[in-house]
Amino acid sequence: MPAELHILGCGSATPTPGRNPTAQFIRLNQTDILIDCGEGTQIQMLRFRIKPMKIRHVFISHLHGDHYLGLPGLISSMHLMGRKESLTVYGPPELEEILNFQFRVSETRLNFPLQFVQTQTEGKQFLVETGGFKIYSFPLKHRIPCTGFLLMENTPRRKLRPEMMKAYQVPVEAFRQIKDGADYVQGDGTVIPNSRLTFPGMRPVSYAYCSDTAPDAEVLNVIRGADYLYHEATFLHELLERAEETYHTTAQQAGEIAREAGVGKLFIGHYSSRYRDIKPLQEEASVQFQNTLAVEDGMVIHLLPFSTDND
Repeated sequence: MPAELHILGCGSATPTPGRNPTAQFIRLNQTDILIDCGEGTQIQMLRFRIKPMKIRHVFISHLHGDHYLGLPGLISSMHLMGRKESLTVYGPPELEEILNFQFRVSETRLNFPLQFVQTQTEGKQFLVETGGFKIYSFPLKHRIPCTGFLLMENTPRRKLRPEMMKAYQVPVEAFRQIKDGADYVQGDGTVIPNSRLTFPGMRPVSYAYCSDTAPDAEVLNVIRGADYLYHEATFLHELLERAEETYHTTAQQAGEIAREAGVGKLFIGHYSSRYRDIKPLQEEASVQFQNTLAVEDGMVIHLLPFSTDND
């Protein structure tokens, strides 16, 4: 399973009884990461049986409270539970100042190394390769500096044809190189083409995460063709003026962006607390882009690559 997405929070600004502020947990093969960490995220982890101690990377889009206020508490809990493994946090430069201030005034000396990587708002930025994925940040159009994140799986290794391995008596020690695309050269110099020994692995999957943002044509060049797109849809289009004032997106606009970017599937979230029922938001986005899902807290989504027919 290349990637498994857990929605820990799909709300905006203030929590509601059934909707936490933004947070997403993603398992990339055997590596656990967290994207945004609104207030109450660690409670959601307990609720949905996610082990925070296994998280290796945390990505924070921007410094509005509904996207990061849960992080100091999460790190403190990791410390109290005796964490030893390093944790890397990616986010705006000011986030490092906030965390350092919190630990200083509380006289907290963490038991584990806490690394910090500053995100930038000038173009696409490579952040890390982990769990078989390369992860990038890219600028969004919000009231304060804000970035989205793009997760792109590395090209999977080719799959071996067992009958061909046996027929050509390929030794086990050659398997790794053949999976990586190498031909096999027999003892007498005969070259067995890789295409005869293997078949392609599953097509790599990609996931684009756009948190708080007004519609921005420049983002299309980054997210174009992604298998999955999560895009905020804070308001219905009848509140377009409010969306423009706050640099947010309507459900209709999110659908338009997905259609223009040619993605495989759209997830919408970051709903205003005024909406108890999110069905109208999904319906509005679906008019523009049929393959839309309005996410809810607790959803688990397996991010499988789309077949060629859906590309």
